[in-house]
Amino acid sequence: MAAEHAVGTRKRATAKIWLTPGEGKFTVNGKELDEYLKRKDLFLAAIRPLEVTKAIKRFDVRVQVKGGGISAQAGAISLGVARALAKHEPDLQKALKDASLLTRDPREHERMKYGLAKRRKSFQWTKR
Repeated sequence: MAAEHAVGTRKRATAKIWLTPGEGKFTVNGKELDEYLKRKDLFLAAIRPLEVTKAIKRFDVRVQVKGGGISAQAGAISLGVARALAKHEPDLQKALKDASLLTRDPREHERMKYGLAKRRKSFQWTKR
Protein backbone atom coordinates (compact mmCIF):
# COMPACT_ATOMS: atom_id res chain seq x y z
CA MET A 1 0.00 0.00 0.00
CA ALA A 2 1.25 3.51 -0.79
CA ALA A 3 2.43 6.00 1.81
CA GLU A 4 0.07 8.74 2.92
CA HIS A 5 1.52 12.23 3.01
CA ALA A 6 0.30 15.08 5.22
CA VAL A 7 1.57 18.38 6.60
CA GLY A 8 1.09 19.71 10.12
CA THR A 9 1.89 23.21 11.38
CA ARG A 10 2.06 24.87 14.79
CA LYS A 11 3.38 28.40 15.42
CA ARG A 12 6.41 28.61 13.09
CA ALA A 13 7.05 24.84 12.88
CA THR A 14 6.15 22.72 9.84
CA ALA A 15 6.16 18.92 9.82
CA LYS A 16 5.92 16.75 6.70
CA ILE A 17 4.58 13.29 7.54
CA TRP A 18 4.83 10.04 5.55
CA LEU A 19 2.67 7.24 6.96
CA THR A 20 3.23 3.69 5.70
CA PRO A 21 1.88 0.36 6.98
CA GLY A 22 4.55 -1.28 9.13
CA GLU A 23 5.54 -2.30 12.64
CA GLY A 24 5.55 1.06 14.47
CA LYS A 25 8.87 2.70 13.61
CA PHE A 26 8.73 6.48 14.23
CA THR A 27 11.62 8.61 12.90
CA VAL A 28 11.98 12.40 13.02
CA ASN A 29 14.72 14.02 10.88
CA GLY A 30 16.56 10.69 10.76
CA LYS A 31 16.45 10.10 14.55
CA GLU A 32 14.13 8.00 16.69
CA LEU A 33 11.21 9.97 18.17
CA ASP A 34 12.25 9.53 21.83
CA GLU A 35 15.78 10.63 20.87
CA TYR A 36 14.49 13.75 19.08
CA LEU A 37 11.79 14.73 21.60
CA LYS A 38 13.52 14.14 24.92
CA ARG A 39 10.73 15.57 27.10
CA LYS A 40 8.09 12.97 28.01
CA ASP A 41 5.11 15.34 27.58
CA LEU A 42 6.20 16.30 24.05
CA PHE A 43 6.80 12.65 23.15
CA LEU A 44 3.30 11.73 24.35
CA ALA A 45 1.75 14.70 22.50
CA ALA A 46 3.39 13.59 19.24
CA ILE A 47 2.13 9.99 19.43
CA ARG A 48 -1.35 10.88 20.77
CA PRO A 49 -3.14 10.45 17.39
CA LEU A 50 -1.73 6.91 17.13
CA GLU A 51 -2.82 6.12 20.70
CA VAL A 52 -6.35 7.46 20.19
CA THR A 53 -6.82 5.33 17.07
CA LYS A 54 -4.93 2.31 18.53
CA ALA A 55 -2.60 2.31 15.53
CA ILE A 56 0.85 2.55 17.19
CA LYS A 57 2.09 -0.86 15.94
CA ARG A 58 0.29 -0.68 12.57
CA PHE A 59 2.14 2.18 10.89
CA ASP A 60 5.68 3.40 10.29
CA VAL A 61 5.92 7.19 10.53
CA ARG A 62 8.66 9.25 8.90
CA VAL A 63 8.76 12.95 9.76
CA GLN A 64 10.72 15.88 8.39
CA VAL A 65 10.24 18.88 10.69
CA LYS A 66 11.77 22.36 10.66
CA GLY A 67 11.21 25.80 12.17
CA GLY A 68 9.86 26.86 15.53
CA GLY A 69 10.86 25.46 18.90
CA ILE A 70 10.73 21.90 20.17
CA SER A 71 7.21 22.30 21.61
CA ALA A 72 5.82 23.74 18.38
CA GLN A 73 7.49 20.93 16.45
CA ALA A 74 5.78 18.33 18.66
CA GLY A 75 2.42 20.00 18.00
CA ALA A 76 3.10 20.08 14.27
CA ILE A 77 4.01 16.38 14.29
CA SER A 78 0.80 15.54 16.17
CA LEU A 79 -1.40 17.45 13.71
CA GLY A 80 0.38 15.97 10.68
CA VAL A 81 0.08 12.39 11.95
CA ALA A 82 -3.63 12.94 12.70
CA ARG A 83 -4.22 14.31 9.20
CA ALA A 84 -2.34 11.41 7.60
CA LEU A 85 -4.34 8.86 9.61
CA ALA A 86 -7.63 10.54 8.64
CA LYS A 87 -6.57 10.53 4.99
CA HIS A 88 -5.48 6.87 5.11
CA GLU A 89 -8.54 5.57 6.98
CA PRO A 90 -11.49 8.00 6.76
CA ASP A 91 -13.43 6.06 9.44
CA LEU A 92 -10.83 7.15 12.02
CA GLN A 93 -11.67 10.82 11.41
CA LYS A 94 -14.49 10.90 13.98
CA ALA A 95 -12.26 9.58 16.77
CA LEU A 96 -9.51 12.06 15.88
CA LYS A 97 -11.95 14.94 15.69
CA ASP A 98 -13.56 14.03 19.04
CA ALA A 99 -10.07 14.15 20.61
CA SER A 100 -9.60 17.57 18.88
CA LEU A 101 -6.47 16.38 17.08
CA LEU A 102 -7.49 17.63 13.64
CA THR A 103 -7.74 21.29 14.69
CA ARG A 104 -4.74 23.56 14.19
CA ASP A 105 -3.93 25.67 17.24
CA PRO A 106 -4.27 29.26 15.92
CA ARG A 107 -2.16 30.95 18.60
CA GLU A 108 0.87 32.83 17.26
CA HIS A 109 3.42 35.23 18.71
CA GLU A 110 2.25 38.79 19.23
CA ARG A 111 4.17 41.39 17.26
CA MET A 112 6.64 43.80 18.87
CA LYS A 113 5.20 47.31 19.27
CA TYR A 114 7.23 50.49 19.11
CA GLY A 115 7.51 52.54 22.31
CA LEU A 116 7.29 49.41 24.50
CA ALA A 117 9.97 47.28 26.15
CA LYS A 118 8.41 43.97 25.02
CA ARG A 119 5.14 42.95 23.38
CA ARG A 120 3.02 44.48 26.17
CA LYS A 121 5.50 45.58 28.84
CA SER A 122 6.18 49.31 28.94
CA PHE A 123 9.17 51.16 30.27
CA GLN A 124 9.10 52.30 33.92
CA TRP A 125 7.34 55.62 34.32
CA THR A 126 9.17 58.32 36.28
CA LYS A 127 7.49 61.42 37.58
CA ARG A 128 10.60 63.67 37.48
